[in-house]
Amino acid sequence: RIDARDVAGAREKILNTIQRNPNYINICFDGWNSLGATAVLRSIPQALISMKSPPPGLCFGRIIYIDCSTWKSKRVMQRTIAHELKLDRKTMSMFEERDEEDDFNGVDHGSRDVIREVTAMINRALIQTRFMLILLNGSTDEVTPSEFGIPEYHGTIIWTFSRGFLSMPDFSDEYVKQVEVFTRTDMFIYTLQSPALLSESELNALFHEEAASIVSRYPFMQDIPLTMVIHCWCYGFFLHRSFHSNIRLDWEAQVPNFWICDGIIQEGTSTMEISYALDSEISYEGDAYLLNRLKIKTIMNLLINMERCLIVGFLSPQKRKIVQANMQTILAEASSIFIAFDRTINAPRLPDALFELSIKLGVLILSSCAFNFVSPPFIHCHTLRFLGLSNCTHQNDTFKVEEEDCITKWTCLHNLWVLDLRYTDWSEILSEQKICLMANLIELNIEGVRCWYYTSQLQKKLPYLQRLRIIKPAHQEETLTGINSSLEDKKQLEILDLSGNSKMENLPASLSEANKLRMLVLDGCNELENVVLPNSSLRSFSFDGYGPASHWTSTDKLPQMSSRPESPPAVEKKHVKICKISLEGCTFLEDLFLRGLPNLEELDLSECAIKVLDFGAMVVDVPRLKRLFLLGCERLRAIKWGSRLGLGGHLECAQQPSPGDQQESLKLQVHAVVVDARLSRSLWALIAQAGSNGYSNIKFTSSTSACSDGVVKPEAMEGKEMTVVGSSEQRRRYDAAPKYGDVFIKIGDGATPMQAFPQGPIGQLDRHIEIGDGSRNVQSEIEADPYFGNFARLIRYYTQSLHVHDVSTYSNIMLPERLGSLVWCRVERCPSLNAIFPNGAEENGTLETMWASELLMARCIWSKGGRIFAWPYSRFRGLKHLHLRRCPSLRFALAMGRRSSFPSLETLHIIHCGSLRHVFVPGDEHNQHRSVEFPKLTTIHLHDVPALREMCEAAAEMVAPALETIRIRGCWSLRRLPSLKGREPGMRRRPTVEMEKDVWDALEWDGVDAGHHPSLYEVPVHSRATTRGACSGSPSSGETTNGAAGVLVVAGRLHAASSVMSGCLIICLCVWLCWFVDRSVWACQLPPIWFGLLCLCCGVVWCVHLVLDGIRKTDQLAE
Repeated sequence: RIDARDVAGAREKILNTIQRNPNYINICFDGWNSLGATAVLRSIPQALISMKSPPPGLCFGRIIYIDCSTWKSKRVMQRTIAHELKLDRKTMSMFEERDEEDDFNGVDHGSRDVIREVTAMINRALIQTRFMLILLNGSTDEVTPSEFGIPEYHGTIIWTFSRGFLSMPDFSDEYVKQVEVFTRTDMFIYTLQSPALLSESELNALFHEEAASIVSRYPFMQDIPLTMVIHCWCYGFFLHRSFHSNIRLDWEAQVPNFWICDGIIQEGTSTMEISYALDSEISYEGDAYLLNRLKIKTIMNLLINMERCLIVGFLSPQKRKIVQANMQTILAEASSIFIAFDRTINAPRLPDALFELSIKLGVLILSSCAFNFVSPPFIHCHTLRFLGLSNCTHQNDTFKVEEEDCITKWTCLHNLWVLDLRYTDWSEILSEQKICLMANLIELNIEGVRCWYYTSQLQKKLPYLQRLRIIKPAHQEETLTGINSSLEDKKQLEILDLSGNSKMENLPASLSEANKLRMLVLDGCNELENVVLPNSSLRSFSFDGYGPASHWTSTDKLPQMSSRPESPPAVEKKHVKICKISLEGCTFLEDLFLRGLPNLEELDLSECAIKVLDFGAMVVDVPRLKRLFLLGCERLRAIKWGSRLGLGGHLECAQQPSPGDQQESLKLQVHAVVVDARLSRSLWALIAQAGSNGYSNIKFTSSTSACSDGVVKPEAMEGKEMTVVGSSEQRRRYDAAPKYGDVFIKIGDGATPMQAFPQGPIGQLDRHIEIGDGSRNVQSEIEADPYFGNFARLIRYYTQSLHVHDVSTYSNIMLPERLGSLVWCRVERCPSLNAIFPNGAEENGTLETMWASELLMARCIWSKGGRIFAWPYSRFRGLKHLHLRRCPSLRFALAMGRRSSFPSLETLHIIHCGSLRHVFVPGDEHNQHRSVEFPKLTTIHLHDVPALREMCEAAAEMVAPALETIRIRGCWSLRRLPSLKGREPGMRRRPTVEMEKDVWDALEWDGVDAGHHPSLYEVPVHSRATTRGACSGSPSSGETTNGAAGVLVVAGRLHAASSVMSGCLIICLCVWLCWFVDRSVWACQLPPIWFGLLCLCCGVVWCVHLVLDGIRKTDQLAE
């Protein structure tokens, strides 16, 4: 314990203690019962820096001041330390990256831990020097320095609990026990004197230091006087501590308005910002005994000196006489007056001229008072800015009404900023004439009376109104008549609270004109059936079916849970009719609370700014929710489903049926259009719970992608009862395609062009994923551990169809794991892709169609190696169609497993794959097959595959007894066709063959007994061009027809003819030049005939060059 009565004395005592006790490296200072501790610690760095020759015990290489008074998390504290140490940009960027990851993982901000890499960097920066760390700890726990990277034995750490301005904790046994369990703190320092024992001047000095600490945190407060902060605390503290419990004067939410209307905070550009900031910083909690002693000894004196506040109530007759003797003097100087009487007694009537001399009055609160409504006691208070009336009644002893002009008599209303009426039935105060006088009114609150009867007078009045609360009206039937026009011309309206309007069936039609609305509260509006809000400025929205909150806030923050009602009886909950809430287009909406809405079926939060949608805290007790739209929620990071995962049986949905299919009843439908693949961490659990009964269509793409699929609104979704739509940057339409579309086009008709290619799979299956251009973090999610809930897990267990297109940056789009349900895979226009299925990938025999096109860098479709022993006979068991196009780097297509057959393959179609040598290869050196069986293969179509020699590598025999059609062109290295061994005798037709004659003649055969002989095939059809140059295909020619090719040949010949004519023209020009040769040529003694011949030869050479060039271009065009 130290003996100190001010900040300077406490600082010197602490520095002396540090100097005398070098082994005490972790010190906690608590000040005067927490009062002044922040100010003392804040002054230490300045004192040490100002020392010219500090003693050895106070020599520090670095002094670090960390202000974490507003505690958020350990990570925020570590970030503050890293910022003070000026760590490099790469290290600081780790915080953004890790925070973003935690956002997608749904980790609460308060639970975010430190980053190990940053811990090491902080330790490295401090371990070489002696330092002092000064910490304002806003948490309730002791801080472990080494956890943040602070070396514990290389410096001194001094810290304090920072609980708010002038907060003084209760020194009870529990608090002492909490301090005693500190394991990291070497010394606990506190003062001998409590605040109650300090003198008035000493307390005032401490208040100024505490106020300076608050002002230093806010740039917009740097110019305000410190006495203003002290007066604000005194004002609020007086309200919290001065009323008897029976009075229940609930005006704490209006304290920021009191500060402004009283004049403590002067009117300016940052008035409300300063008021709200101080309200969040100032605390009135603590030891009751100390606070009461402080109020009696010091705060009351300050208030009397300020002469700002008078509170009358619960006065005995003897005390009333004492007050009445000094009443006139006090009223004349007071700027705020609060009069509150016990509600259990009949309050005396206030005199009509009570405040006649109150020329400085800015705030007047009358609670449970009686006065003459015709001529109220404040009618002469022309400086009045805040008028609050609670449970006041009308009493008129004279029964006489003065005839006087309303404008002249009620001039006190002209400067009024806030009018707060609570359970005070005074219709005249809101008459049309008096409302016209309130031209400067900013806030209007009406509670518990004939609210809508009064507000019907608001039409086209109160142009500066910013906050309107119409709460718990006494006569609900008036809601239907006075609601629609009440908000007309309210262009400045920011807060609208309609809590407790239980008979309101529709929102005000004029609400759309409030284009600056920031908060809307509809708690307890049970008769509303549909809420559709187009307000893009809305930031907070609340609809609590349990009823309105007991206390509201003065800012645009929603009420705290502590002020909200508990669950009402079930008989009351059923009357909440709301079934649809649409907040689409509210691009600033961040704060949302929905609870107790048993009939809510549709919730549209499209384009909102919500980062985390929590069904455990934000959307609670909505058992019938069936459609959730989150389109365009660019900031959405996570969806916490909470108890929604346990309600799958109640989410009944019907999928759009395919033609001829019976309508299938599903539990869940998920339509998600997502930019960042990490959002799938929030979707997988919902999809996994639905299992095979669910439907999911998830697209990872950007707004610039041309995608024909999308999502429609429920009006166009007949039969679909549960829809969850993920974030994207634009809206798209969803085409309810059939369950299975045309998967391939059979090849075999001679009229079909060689370069024709089957259309890719288009029928989205029940669990479909599409990855397109502009998607983010797909590869990192693929490479993540699939045993956690993420995108990799969705691919592995819950994907039947996969479409990847126009992805230029990913080298891998498939995880090296077993794919449990994939049926078809379509990949196209991915230039950086190395392989579709990497080393380690495996499938469970469900894959039916593999379709790939324009993969410039892909060396294979299915890589060699991997876990071929884990699932030895599953790979390619169900593969029916293999379609490959324009993969110029492809060396082989599929690496086989232990199975030596493709029992389901029907179609093999490959075009424009110039480097392809084999289609099927062994998985590794341990699985070499002598023969590979294709019992259902009917069609082989190969075009422009010049490097292909055999279908199967390692001289393996390819057996295809059901073969019907072979069409080959441009495969000059091909030496073997499939064997027909095992072909059933009853098959009528032999396989038809179409290929170049040179290729047919070069084929190798094993003989009739081996089922491999030319006689087993139909007579081959050869094309007209049988040379390699004439038959090589162009990989860029697409679907060119034979007629178009003929036109190109004619065009090439015309080009050659034009080249010959150009050559002839040059020869004529040379001959003509011979006749006009200059005499300088004769000076060289060169005969004219030789000169002419030289020119002629040059012309002939040029002509030959042009002819050859024309022939070359002819060949190119013909190809």
